[in-house]
Amino acid sequence: MEIHQLRYFCAVARNGTFTRAAEAERVAQPSLSQQILKLEAELGAKLFDRLSRSARLTEFGRAFLPKAERILRELSEAKTEILEMSGKDKGEVAIGAIPTVAPYFLPPVLITFFRQHTGIAVNVIEDTTPVLLQHLHAGSVDLVITALPLDRADLLSIKLLQEPFFLVVPQAHALSRRKIVRLEEVPKQSRFLLLKEGHCFRDSTIAACRKSRIAPNVIFESGQFATILAMVGAGMGVSAVPQMAVQPARGCRFLRLANDAATRTLGVSMLGRHFQTRAQKVFLQHLLRTAREIARNGV
Repeated sequence: MEIHQLRYFCAVARNGTFTRAAEAERVAQPSLSQQILKLEAELGAKLFDRLSRSARLTEFGRAFLPKAERILRELSEAKTEILEMSGKDKGEVAIGAIPTVAPYFLPPVLITFFRQHTGIAVNVIEDTTPVLLQHLHAGSVDLVITALPLDRADLLSIKLLQEPFFLVVPQAHALSRRKIVRLEEVPKQSRFLLLKEGHCFRDSTIAACRKSRIAPNVIFESGQFATILAMVGAGMGVSAVPQMAVQPARGCRFLRLANDAATRTLGVSMLGRHFQTRAQKVFLQHLLRTAREIARNGV
């Protein structure tokens, strides 16, 4: 059994197809498939059901996955511990961030960090919370920035900041001249444009609507705020964004939502028993310090 076979197995489980796993691992798809077949032959069990457009874990695969992830994580931690013992100053940190945070919160964090710590490289993965947690447990990222809480006993989470939601309406909307509104004031016939399923901000928005006894009529979904804001600006409907995403957008007006439920808490999470390198500790301290500064000055 080879380490790269375990890595390829976890990549297929994480990505759902052999093609996407090969792209993520930067290896030819036939080579990756061949290594998985060799791993299955050695284990004497089929790990995946090969479907027409996806690869699904079998019962054996589901049982093997956490063990493979643990082996890869422990090897990664052993490597970092040895590097720490050798006293090398240069390091590397891998972080994950959800799409509703990465383009807004990370740039000021990374710019100041790189100025102060030129010897530390930072790799960033942007994806939804479930995928980021898979990366975290597989050891491919050291920490993740997501909305809290995360109902996982094996994680250590630290609050970064809390921010309100804003309603986004077209310029000609009846509420466009307001600065603060409540969800209950949004006309019942309003058409909502939201993020796709899998995005935690979508879930938070729908939860806030339901708490206000509103059943949003969702007519359009996208994976990016930029597309949604363009649609709102064109008069297609209304939407909601977190405060950090409130930026000038043609044809849009942003109104602070006064509802108690229309807020989110952002935090950084890591595995509770994960060995932290000096580079990771330095980055975490910088992240917390930057979050405190943003909270003081307004998101």
